[in-house]
Amino acid sequence: MTIAEIFLKEFDGEMETTRRVLERVPPDRLDWSPHPKSMTLKDLAGHVGELARWGARIDESSFEVGTRHPDYDSVERLLARFDENVAASRASLATKSDENLRERFAVTRAGEIRFQMSKASILRRVFMNHLIHHRGQLSVYLRLNDVPLPPIYGPSADEQ
Repeated sequence: MTIAEIFLKEFDGEMETTRRVLERVPPDRLDWSPHPKSMTLKDLAGHVGELARWGARIDESSFEVGTRHPDYDSVERLLARFDENVAASRASLATKSDENLRERFAVTRAGEIRFQMSKASILRRVFMNHLIHHRGQLSVYLRLNDVPLPPIYGPSADEQ
């Protein structure tokens, strides 16, 4: 199996789980935040939705962080954008050779390189791990708003 084939097996399951979490975002609580230093529910869900595009971003050789994600005015639009991002990432990843995924990728901010690593490592650390981390935060936001959680890695207390 290629690196991409191995990654896509995990990708499919994680994106399905992520969509189930995003589907639970309450449209009447988008401006809610657990703390003044925390993102709003809307911003966190939007960030998770945009992280799903990182599989397509590796078509380039670098990415500038600090850019804002597109705004959305409804959970339906968030889900539509997430679905577009997942489809773009999957399509891009399916074409990648091991040689391509060993190429270096730079993450920049304000034009300066913050770090570089192989595209395969970017997929693991910045794409998958980062998305899962923020999906976990999002599940806490949902719990704090009494929203029943879907199963993530097994049944939730709400789905037994």
